[in-house]
Amino acid sequence: MDDISALLALADRMLWVTALVAAPVLLASLVVGLVIGIVQAATSVNEQTLTFVPKLAVIALVLVLLGGSMMTLIADFTQDIFDQIAHSGDTTQGPS
Repeated sequence: MDDISALLALADRMLWVTALVAAPVLLASLVVGLVIGIVQAATSVNEQTLTFVPKLAVIALVLVLLGGSMMTLIADFTQDIFDQIAHSGDTTQGPS
C-alpha cells in the first residue's frame, strides 16, 4: 500500500509541476489574445492573423524571462524522480 501512496504522491506532484510550468505561457497568451480581441471588436478589424505575431512575441518574452526557472523546476522534479527510483531498489533485509 505504501508503493501506491508514493506513486499517487508522485503523480500529484507531476501535475502540479506541469501546471506551474505551463501557467505563465498560457496566461500571457490569454491576456494578449483578450486585449487584441477587444481592440479588434472596437475597431471592427476582423483579421484572423493579427493575434499571431503579438502572441508569439509575448510567449517568446515569457520564455526568455522565466525559462530558466521553468527548467530548474523540471530538473529538480526529474532529479527527485531518479532519487526515488534509486531508493526503491534498496532492501532493508539482508540476503536470505
